This record gives sequence, structure tokens and C-alpha cells, in this order.
Amino acid sequence: MDTIADCRQIVKGIINEYSGFLNSETEVQSQVIFDLENDRYMLLSMGWFQGRRIHDCVIHMDIIYGQVWIQANNTDRSIAEELVAAGIPPKLIVLGLQPPEVRAYTAYGVPNSIHSQELLQVG
Repeated sequence: MDTIADCRQIVKGIINEYSGFLNSETEVQSQVIFDLENDRYMLLSMGWFQGRRIHDCVIHMDIIYGQVWIQANNTDRSIAEELVAAGIPPKLIVLGLQPPEVRAYTAYGVPNSIHSQELLQVG
């Protein structure tokens, strides 16, 4: 993995790939959101299904201090494994969807900085 630009391309590629899986014949559509200024990448599912409003986060990844944070993965596949297969080293992947005390026991990285935690707090 050469640069943060490579990470960005891989993350965008994975989200774009998944968005293709979600488009269907229903009124529920996928919506890709790339906030390049803040390095936030999301895939939403939005629309109507059987009289119910659908607005769900399917995938959410951020790049924080040079690491790819998986914030949400509501698919049946391992996004972390796909990132590794695409060339991102496991130590550069943080499972943000896991409790902080569990992350050190996974096959993936831990935050590079205490500031990583501060960025994710709602305040």
C-alpha cells in the first residue's frame, strides 16, 4: 500500500461495487455518499418498501489518521477481508463497529492516535 490515495480508491471501489448489488426493481435505491474533504464514505439504502420508509446505512467507512475505519457493515460479507484482499494491510484497518476494548484482540489494527477516538464522539 503506497499512499492514502490508494486507500481512498479501494474504499470507493468497494462501496461502488456494493451499490450495484442493491439496485433492484423496487422503489428502494442505493445512494453512494463520498465526503472527500472529510474522508467519509457511505452507502445508504433509501426509498419505500411495502408501505414502509427505508433509510438504512449499509456501509460506512472513514479514513482517520491514515487508517480505514469500518464504522458500519450491514452486509453479509466481511468488508475488512475485502479491504485486505485489495491490498490494505490489516494494521491499517480499524473495526470502529467493535467496542474499543475488543479491537486489540481482532486480526486488525488499533487506532493510531487517541485523537481518533475524539473525532468520533458526538458532541
